[in-house]
Amino acid sequence: MIQGGHALAGTVTPTGNKNAALPILAAVLLTDEEVILENVPDILDVHAMLAILDDLGVSVREEADGALAFKAETIRGTALDPDLCRRIRASVLFAGPLLAREASIRLPLPGGDFIGRRRIDTHLMAFRALGAEIAEVDRAYEMSHKGLRGAEIFLDEASVTATENVLMAAVLAEGRTVVLNAASEPHVQDLANFLVTLGARIDGIGTNRLIIDGVERLGGGRYRIGPDYIEIASFIGLAAITGSDLVIDDARPEDMRAILLGFGRLGIHVEWLPDGSLRVPPDQSLEIVADEGGAIPKIDDGPWPAFPADLTSIATAVATQARGEVMIFEKMFENRLFFVDKLVAMGARIILCDPHRVVVSGPAQLYGERVESPDIRAGMAMLIAGLAAKGTTTIGNITQIDRGYERIDERLRAVGARIERVDD
Repeated sequence: MIQGGHALAGTVTPTGNKNAALPILAAVLLTDEEVILENVPDILDVHAMLAILDDLGVSVREEADGALAFKAETIRGTALDPDLCRRIRASVLFAGPLLAREASIRLPLPGGDFIGRRRIDTHLMAFRALGAEIAEVDRAYEMSHKGLRGAEIFLDEASVTATENVLMAAVLAEGRTVVLNAASEPHVQDLANFLVTLGARIDGIGTNRLIIDGVERLGGGRYRIGPDYIEIASFIGLAAITGSDLVIDDARPEDMRAILLGFGRLGIHVEWLPDGSLRVPPDQSLEIVADEGGAIPKIDDGPWPAFPADLTSIATAVATQARGEVMIFEKMFENRLFFVDKLVAMGARIILCDPHRVVVSGPAQLYGERVESPDIRAGMAMLIAGLAAKGTTTIGNITQIDRGYERIDERLRAVGARIERVDD
């Protein structure tokens, strides 16, 4: 329950990158030595991955400093639990490391957000190129091989999870693997840097061409997961439309370029402080910047380094409070923008053009309503809208928000938000 219309003030620290933590957790299977991970976010998606690791027999313990220590000395089985995999889309990321370690595995169909069709074809194509034989049997993929061998692989789409899966499979494959049209998002880089820490040989990190020279084995190591730039951007949008004075620690400028460019079209400006933190000044006059000739501008997503798809929901909520008109063009998932009816119920002026495009006219006075969270980012977008609305907003199905944002209610209360978690 959110009491809107109040400015916030203070400092927030982003948690570890959710989208880096999930593949890195899967990658601990690649070594039988101890791996210690720092800055792992305490979110439901991480808990789901930990449940799968536990089911596989991986030991996990919490260190005194809050880090998590893993040891996959033995693996209990190679058939993943369908019920556990149904809880999270990222369960597909166990395929790469299990294939690297075992001659055969069984991967149930993954679960996850209902934000549109999410192909697994690119993953399977890459595994087959490395020498795996794959068959779909009873809603699961049975995969086997007689030794993975390096290959040149051109991904048919710059898929983040497919890039991560082929990286994890290739680091222990025989010979050299070259991945073309690879994804290069910060979380892909984080995974690659983690693997290098364990002894992997990877060149081209941060580019669309990755070269992996397979090694016989990986060792242990300690690694700190980088800050979540999606969460940082969520805090920027939240601060801008509530007139708040918010400082965000640990905001890497190199992760924020396209995000700040897109938010700049909505009239948001930020300040970089000498200590490396980012400040959102209060009482911003949000004015949508028209394209040349007065044309309506658009904010559209794309593969890194373009504006992230995970932020189109946040940008839509922010645009409701900016003066002018803007098109939000979400190209990847055909269901992600279907939450805008909830913003319309709160008073937003939004036209849903088709499954991928909305036109937002602002500013509109938002009013508190009862809404449901259909996915992680839509839930955060409605939370942001609720903080800017007049009256009380009640958000149901908040487990979706908890999947990606650690203790968001507590952290926002610490900077002045009037938000409470209640039993329904």
